[in-house]
Amino acid sequence: MKKIFILFFALLPNVLLAQRECMNFDADWHFAFGDASNPEKDFGCGTEYFNYFTKANSIHNEGPYAIKFKEDSTKWRKVDLPYDFVVDLPFEEKASYSHGHKTVGWQYPATSVGWYRKTFNLPQSDEGKHIRIKFDGIFRDAQIWVNGILIGSEPSGYIHQDYDITPYLFFGDAADKTNLVCVRADATFEEGWFYEGGGIYRHVWLEKSEPLHVSTDGVFVYTEWGTSLSDATIHIESEVTNDGHEAINGYNVEHRLIAPDGSVAARCSTQGSSLKPTESGKTAATVKLHNPKLWSLEKPNRYKVVTRVTSGGKVVDEYTIKTGFRQIKMDKDKGLFLNGKHVKLKGFNNHQDHAGVGSAIPDGLQQYRMERMKEFGANAYRASHNPMTSELLDICDSLGILVFEENRLLGINDFEMDVALDMVRHDRNHPSVFLWGIGNEEWGLEWDPRSVDIAKTMTERIHLKDPTRMVAAASSSGPEIIKGTDVAGYNYIMQHPVDEHRKNYPERIALGSEETSGCGTRGIYFNEKPELFNGEQPNEKEGELLAAANPSGRMPSLNRFMDKDSTYNRIERGWQFYNNRPWLLGLFYWTGFDYRGEPVPLAYPATGSQFGLFDYCGFPKDEAYYLKAWWNPDEPMIHLLPHWNLKGHEGETVKVWAYSNCDEVELTVNGKSLGRQTMPKDGHLEWLAEYKPGYIEAVGYKAGKEVARKRIETTGDATQVKMEKHQYGDVAVVDIALYDKKGRFVPTACQPVSIKIEGANFIGWGNGDSAFTSTERPSDPDARSMEVKTFNGRAQVILKTTGKRFDITAELR
Repeated sequence: MKKIFILFFALLPNVLLAQRECMNFDADWHFAFGDASNPEKDFGCGTEYFNYFTKANSIHNEGPYAIKFKEDSTKWRKVDLPYDFVVDLPFEEKASYSHGHKTVGWQYPATSVGWYRKTFNLPQSDEGKHIRIKFDGIFRDAQIWVNGILIGSEPSGYIHQDYDITPYLFFGDAADKTNLVCVRADATFEEGWFYEGGGIYRHVWLEKSEPLHVSTDGVFVYTEWGTSLSDATIHIESEVTNDGHEAINGYNVEHRLIAPDGSVAARCSTQGSSLKPTESGKTAATVKLHNPKLWSLEKPNRYKVVTRVTSGGKVVDEYTIKTGFRQIKMDKDKGLFLNGKHVKLKGFNNHQDHAGVGSAIPDGLQQYRMERMKEFGANAYRASHNPMTSELLDICDSLGILVFEENRLLGINDFEMDVALDMVRHDRNHPSVFLWGIGNEEWGLEWDPRSVDIAKTMTERIHLKDPTRMVAAASSSGPEIIKGTDVAGYNYIMQHPVDEHRKNYPERIALGSEETSGCGTRGIYFNEKPELFNGEQPNEKEGELLAAANPSGRMPSLNRFMDKDSTYNRIERGWQFYNNRPWLLGLFYWTGFDYRGEPVPLAYPATGSQFGLFDYCGFPKDEAYYLKAWWNPDEPMIHLLPHWNLKGHEGETVKVWAYSNCDEVELTVNGKSLGRQTMPKDGHLEWLAEYKPGYIEAVGYKAGKEVARKRIETTGDATQVKMEKHQYGDVAVVDIALYDKKGRFVPTACQPVSIKIEGANFIGWGNGDSAFTSTERPSDPDARSMEVKTFNGRAQVILKTTGKRFDITAELR
């Protein structure tokens, strides 16, 4: 669905009605696979006599980028963006382990290149305007053409691409005035060691403005605080570009601050100097703001900053951003403060991918994911390991989530720094962003003293773009690289002598950039081959033994096994460590959600990571409730594990754990009390029980009074399907769960469910299984029915709706 955002302002005497359009350009593309092995198989790309490198608009061009392309691309697959073409590919054991065994990459040239084409007409009235096309993310090695002319190429899959296409366009409704934009994306090579997908996986925009206009990402707003938070000086830096062919004899820039309630909170203006054609000019203005509505975790207030450009008595552009005003301080001894209030980071790392959609996550699904994590107490998010999509940052702004945003690759030259500086310039107005990251686990450099200079140079260059935020590096264990940044990121306390670093570097500000969650597969509690590994003693070969003991690609939680330091419940070890040291800012668990690829320590058919607190669909695992208990201490709760459908383990002694924030918890098994225990701070409780079908029940007490109760029963077979709908604009996330005839959730049910819909279209589906190898979206975009197999009682369907009522029915097969 085309969305057009138009900014209007009042028509005043001698003032031209200015109009800037930012059109969502996602709809009505056509897609086909190319071939990375042979240009002749790749639609002859570049093989023409006088090809597109030889002449700007070669008359010999015949590939998909040419208007006269001989193949009818309307017969290609019709897609709306974002569209990750890897999602449709099958799984194979020999395919990349890091990328989830999908048949993409150098071994699969016939399915590693994606071509996208879109045709469009522009009204005659647009002639004379300045027009740009903007790609938020293409993975990777992209080439882009407009009307047969190569306008740009970009090897990285994690940088915004922004092109002036004004002189290449046709205007009018006639057939010979139709415009063509064509994109070739080549995912042959990987940038990350995790699933990255392929193709145009983020939004595309067509922007129209007057020739004199605010530059892309050309407004930067930041705050200087007085003696208190009631007095702020707002600095507004702006850049204006003259893309016309006539010199501009000066211009005026006016800024209005629109408060959260819609009122004008302040205004200021400044004069720009003359601009030659293609020249850009910068202005700086300040305005005082008394008692600003602060952006905080509890009340994430945001202001609009409206920038109006006038020239020759006429308004020529109006550009609006959202931002928030807050004070961030990091203290080497006391930690992090937001608006003077101490905050301990309770964060998750996440990659950008999800069941059914891969890396092309719809905005509504991003909202669903963030709300899941916030519900369980998270207040922070680390973008692992690349810059974030704008819409996800908007969501973090609106929910009150602090963001540690990270660059993809370490280095000081344009190849690396272009991505880092694009990230900073594009995202520096987001109040949620409190820290920039220059890179992650650079094993070959982080022990090398040379990395200190690299880190310092990157940090200094980022500070030039944004002097208001600190910069960090995340180290897997190397001590050198973190000497060159403002903040040290420790990946795993078992790999860093953190307390020793504190003694040696007492001025250092530090956080846990990654910490182990210890999770396994949702609902799995026993090794398939326990004789190979029981986890009752520390073992340096734990990963190798787990893989051998679990050939299906699923595994129990590592928290139930003894680690090499004799610790159980590794997630608890991490939180206790960071929570008990006030000088540490907090931590980010690895990870919030499971992700495709990197299925350490298992082997195929495992296709995804299992260390998320939530599975690949966002269904919580047991460990998520450990964090919910201690990250939401004022909400009494109990979570018990394992479930009590342990068929095949009758008569065995089972460890029953309780995650709770109550003072005391009493456990009853099949009517017999196993005792009342005191809950240790940030801890858990354990009882030994003989498994017999029946029930377990826990009662939690605070100050001697019952405040929480949890009961789990052995269920019957699944006989009914229940659905929970989450609607976010034109995206609906439907969570499916199986229940027995008594209405009890069945945690072991792995049965297929038939789904039928009306008034919506399938985007994709999944079930959270870390060994998922099935189809996850329809080959027919107009399909009205599908079947998904549940995994341990759950599945998920993602739909695109018209925003109106839709119907969905589910039947157990």
